[in-house]
Amino acid sequence: MAGETRRQRRDARRAAGSEPARGGRPAPAPAGPASAPAIETHARRGGFLRESVGELKKVEWPNRSQVIQGTIVVIIACAIVGAYLWGADQILKPFVRDVLLGQ
Repeated sequence: MAGETRRQRRDARRAAGSEPARGGRPAPAPAGPASAPAIETHARRGGFLRESVGELKKVEWPNRSQVIQGTIVVIIACAIVGAYLWGADQILKPFVRDVLLGQ
């Protein structure tokens, strides 16, 4: 497969019946026993899990210093947003109490 062109790979898929001809419809799935969908579903789930594990092995996980740095950034951002919301609450509290609630 290493030296094949795109056209050669497409022609091979068409010959195998997994890709329709241009403008055509895909071939209907072959009829099988009644238990085939259950087995196929189980096989797809297993394939999904294997692929998921394979993808997780490709992930570049952060090291300890990156995790600590990210945690500090999140804590600082939460403190800033919390201070902003507290200040807005303190400023708007008299307006809400006196005008909207009428007390």
